[in-house]
Parts: sequence; C-alpha cells; structure tokens
Amino acid sequence: MAHFAKLGIGNLVEKVEVLSDNIATSEQVGVEFLRNLYNDSNSQWFQTYNDESLRKNFASVNYKYDKIRDAFIPPKPFNSWTLNETTCQWEAPVAKPDNDNNYIWNETTQTWDLV
Repeated sequence: MAHFAKLGIGNLVEKVEVLSDNIATSEQVGVEFLRNLYNDSNSQWFQTYNDESLRKNFASVNYKYDKIRDAFIPPKPFNSWTLNETTCQWEAPVAKPDNDNNYIWNETTQTWDLV
C-alpha cells in the first residue's frame, strides 16, 4: 500500500490517503490519481513511507512538510525542544532517563517527571 499526504495552508498535512500499489505505481501516478479523484489539479500531494525511508517521518495530520529538508516534521511539543536536523524529530533539552520507568516532560522545570 502507498500512502500520500495532502498539504494545505502553510504546508501542513490535511489528510493521508492510502492507495493500492496497483494504482500508485509511482509517486507521480499516485499524485495524479488523487488529483483526479478529488477534481483538484492544484492540490499538493507527497508520498509518505511507513518505514521512514524517505522524508524522515511518516506523515500525519498537522505535520509540516519542509521542502528544503524534503521531510515531514511533527508539531513542536514544547517551546524548549529543538529540532534534530538529522531525524527531523523534536528533542528535549535534557535527555529522557534510559530505564523502564515512565516519564512525562515538565516544561516548567525542564525535567522529566516520573509518572
């Protein structure tokens, strides 16, 4: 199955559609199929990949497509987090503890709190 993300205002993903590999034999063929299906020749569609082999991350609604990086970037979860340019994932300013406990980020104290 092939997955395609439709971009809206500000290059935000509005929806993700799934097409059969029989239909989407290439990205361009899939894009043309979706444009015809929705009768919108100007719509912007980009293929997204479950294995994240291209475009860094699998697209979801409200992810932003960055044309320069050719990547889907999730919404920024907290103001203090920064974008990892390699993975295009947001990272906390402090590493999450590496153990079997569950933690949640505390933006006020900028620490990981045990749940």
